[in-house]
Parts: sequence; C-alpha cells; structure tokens
Amino acid sequence: MDIKTATAVRRLRLVSAVEAVSFLLLLACSVLKRTTEFNGVPVMGAVHGILVVLFVVFLADAWNRTRWAVKRPLVVFVLSLIPFGGFFAEKLLRAEEQQHVAAAHAAAREQSAATA
Repeated sequence: MDIKTATAVRRLRLVSAVEAVSFLLLLACSVLKRTTEFNGVPVMGAVHGILVVLFVVFLADAWNRTRWAVKRPLVVFVLSLIPFGGFFAEKLLRAEEQQHVAAAHAAAREQSAATA
C-alpha cells in the first residue's frame, strides 16, 4: 500500500461527509419550498449535484487504487443515496483510510530499515 491509496480513500471520505450534509440541506430546502415562500432548491440542487459528481469520481479513483471487490464501492454508493447514509459511509471509509496509512508507514519503515 502506498500513501496515494490512503489519500484517495481520504478524499472519498471527506467528500462523502460533505455530500451527506448537502443532501440533508437539499431535503430541507425541498420541504421549505413547499411550506414557505423560500426556494433554495435551485442553488442547493446545483451544489449537491456537483458534490455527487465529485463523489462518483473519487469513488472510482479509490476503487481503482484499492482494488476493492465490487461489494465495497457498491455499499458506499448505496449509502450515499440514503439520508444520513453518507455519514455511515464516512465512518466505514475512515477505518479503511487508517489501515492504508498504517500500511504505508510500515512499508516506509521497512524500506528505511533495508537501506540502513
């Protein structure tokens, strides 16, 4: 494992949390649109759409770098479709990121010990 793999998982984790918040804000704007004069759906919809595209791009990058089986990215993607699911995906990805960082540090220590 290298640090680039951990970085890819970290990017996915961070955008997952932000996308989850934007999804909830979009739902709130949708309710407010129907119950009040406030209409934030066009703006929040655009913001959420951009974050979803980033999420999918970062998911593809992390999947490519980590060589996950199909189940892991599918679970992360399905969680992003459920309100509050992005927060569960973020928690799942945080553990994954920590494993990759630990593996990268261990590989760096082994390499420095081998050259010394």
